[in-house]
Amino acid sequence: MIPVLIFAALAFADPRIVYTKSFPGSDPAYVEIAIDSTGAVSYKEAPDDDDPETFKLGPVSKAQVFALASRLSHFSRPIESGLKVANMGAKTFRWEDGDEKHEVKFNYSQDQDAEELHAWFERITESERLLAILRRAVRHDKLGVNEAVINVQACWQRRELVGAGQFLPLLDQVAKSDVFMHMSRERAAELAESIRAAQSKAE
Repeated sequence: MIPVLIFAALAFADPRIVYTKSFPGSDPAYVEIAIDSTGAVSYKEAPDDDDPETFKLGPVSKAQVFALASRLSHFSRPIESGLKVANMGAKTFRWEDGDEKHEVKFNYSQDQDAEELHAWFERITESERLLAILRRAVRHDKLGVNEAVINVQACWQRRELVGAGQFLPLLDQVAKSDVFMHMSRERAAELAESIRAAQSKAE
């Protein structure tokens, strides 16, 4: 009976994609992002971080990420360009699906699918950094909130903000509190309205 249970557990294992980037001297110096087949994302900036940021990708975005992984043979083949280029950080794509695991390391790739998948993780990283900056400003730097919201809004307008829904509690807090400047409150309310409208349209 035990082997059957093990087989069943593997059959229903949740596939996930894990991206890591180590680049000492950059900010952040380390990133680890995991996306599972439900679209759940975890983001951390230290290998031993036991309280990562979490959010969920929409079904279209999740499907795009997993389609790219599939076109890259679930990272079972090399993608490094081999060109002599500057150090851009040690990056790894890893595929985990039960007992099936593949990973590929690279500095720079010319594979279009690899570039697109890497761009997804770069956008997630930028979005989570913007979230951290906005959260810090709301808590400790009321005058810095306006600039933080402007930067989030700019990323949203470029259509590069990932997991926009996770910004809504902070934006609502800014919009509804008179401890923040009027322009900050107006901008936060406008951005929150745009994000909710986009979510409603997607649903």
